[in-house]
Amino acid sequence: MKLLVTGGAGFIGSAVVRMALRQLGCEVVNYDKLTYAGNLRSLADVVDYPGYTFLRGDVNDRALMDQAFGSHQPDAVLHLAAETHVDRSIDAADRFVSTNVDGTFCLLSAARKYWQDLEPDRQSAFRFVHVSTDEVFGDLGDSDGKFCETSNYAPSSPYSATKAAADHLVQAWWKTYGLPTVVVNCSNAYGPYQFPEKFIPHIILNALQRSPLPLYGDGLNARDWNHVGDLAAGLLAIVRNGRAGERYVVGTGKAVPNLVVLEMLCDILDRHDGVDGSSHKEMISFVPDRPGHDRRYCVDSIKLQSELGWRPLESLSTGLTSTVDWYLENKVWWQEILSGDYRLRRFGAVSP
Repeated sequence: MKLLVTGGAGFIGSAVVRMALRQLGCEVVNYDKLTYAGNLRSLADVVDYPGYTFLRGDVNDRALMDQAFGSHQPDAVLHLAAETHVDRSIDAADRFVSTNVDGTFCLLSAARKYWQDLEPDRQSAFRFVHVSTDEVFGDLGDSDGKFCETSNYAPSSPYSATKAAADHLVQAWWKTYGLPTVVVNCSNAYGPYQFPEKFIPHIILNALQRSPLPLYGDGLNARDWNHVGDLAAGLLAIVRNGRAGERYVVGTGKAVPNLVVLEMLCDILDRHDGVDGSSHKEMISFVPDRPGHDRRYCVDSIKLQSELGWRPLESLSTGLTSTVDWYLENKVWWQEILSGDYRLRRFGAVSP
């Protein structure tokens, strides 16, 4: 299989690219604009794989997208290119509309044009897998409910609103044009190579630099945490065997308050990187909550488990421990990000 991955230099995208090349033997075309969150350092150990190609480009560039499809003839698309940070969407929503909505429309249009010209067997096997978020479903509040594939949409932030719009476009291209699309709504991801603005790496790196560990509100906002390795495996299972026109949600089914996650990280860091005999918990700093902050997300992945046999392999405890270990062992990777030096490096970048 030849897979076109948009946003393959990002956190989840790079995990998918590494797994597809190493474990599945796929050919992978990584199409990425290399915005601030794209880092080819995350792919340094697979850049020389014979089945790997990197193309630097914007999903809003229709001519370049057409060229990428025509030149590389993928069997499937995994669409991960997106602006994803909620705080940034509150400050600059226009970027999110441009990338998440307009970019998805452009990619759908290019994919449809390419797909229409395929032989019938390749047409039926082709998949356009759009990766979205559980945040499109809004807030579960303090209930013990879970989101599933039929949950209603009720986005709270500019980020989740743009992802919801993109989801609807993808489903419309299936119903109107027959393009074999799949929508995947994932819960929060964490693990190696995650950009430091996100909650878990932000806490780890602040702790390592002896800075306060900030936590919004009362810290009881709860999230369903996917280890990125489990998430990548789920996405690739959907690419290979997901049913056209369907939706799948991916998560562990366990909602954990942010304060609990932070305290777990502090306990792990205390064992690895103690602070003069005191605990990292003493560095926790509660800060004013952000606007529109949903209280609770949790998803029920029974459909994905029963249809495709996916199961999360990492518990939150083992996943956080291995994540802390990775950041301790890979200081060059995150130090280059904090210094800005990573933006000067474009390993393996070529044009189509």
